[in-house]
Amino acid sequence: MDKSYYNPRDLKKFGSITEWSEELGNKFFEYYGKVFEEGALTPREKSLIALAVAHTEQCPYCIDAYSQDGLQRGITKEEMMEAIHVGAAIKSGATLVHGVQMMNKVNKLEM
Repeated sequence: MDKSYYNPRDLKKFGSITEWSEELGNKFFEYYGKVFEEGALTPREKSLIALAVAHTEQCPYCIDAYSQDGLQRGITKEEMMEAIHVGAAIKSGATLVHGVQMMNKVNKLEM
């Protein structure tokens, strides 16, 4: 029995989401594939973005996938860590800036 809800073997089963909703699953994978094609950004740059987002979303499957993808694209450990720090800075900044809403609400309630 697995000790965790997360099972690394499940990442290989991602394609099976089409079994219960073939049309929507196929549309997702079509979109997903299109997003990661060469465009204004290179696939390497997109991989770094995906790795940072994987961490801010805390998706272990995505972290595994884009760590491996990044290594295959020649992304260094230092570049990966820097991308994660960028994601963390944005995530924490977004959290903190919402503190202004709390401050506005508290100020209004104290009137």
